[in-house]
Amino acid sequence: MSEKKTILLVDDEDHIRAFIRALLRHAGNFHVIEAGDGEEGVRMFADQKPDAVLMDINMPKMDGVEALRKMREIDDQATVIMLTAKATEYAVRECLHAGAANFIRKDTPKERVLELVKETLAEHGLGGET
Repeated sequence: MSEKKTILLVDDEDHIRAFIRALLRHAGNFHVIEAGDGEEGVRMFADQKPDAVLMDINMPKMDGVEALRKMREIDDQATVIMLTAKATEYAVRECLHAGAANFIRKDTPKERVLELVKETLAEHGLGGET
C-alpha cells in the first residue's frame, strides 16, 4: 500500500463529513482532517498542508469557491476536489475556472466517489491507489 495521504474535508454538514470520512478511512490509505466551513478550511489548509482537499461549495462564512481561490493563492498546485448537491453547469465552470481539480456530486455512489478521489490524486502525482 502507498503512503497515507492527508485529505482535508471541508463541509458544513456533519453527516456528509462523517460519510466521506468513513469512506476514505475504510479505503485504508487516507488520513482525514476536517473543517466545518470555508474560513476554517483555508486556515487548516495553510497550517496542515494536506495532500488534497475535498470541499463543499455551499457553506456559511465563506463558500467553497472563495475558499478554493484562497487555497490556490497559498499553493497554486493545490489539489482541490469540489463536492456539491447542485452541479449546475455554471457551478462546475466556476469551480474549474478557480482551479478545482475535479467535481463530485454528493449523490454519486460511494464506490464512484472513492474512484474519483483516487483518480484525481493519481492525475496530480499524488498516488491514490490502494
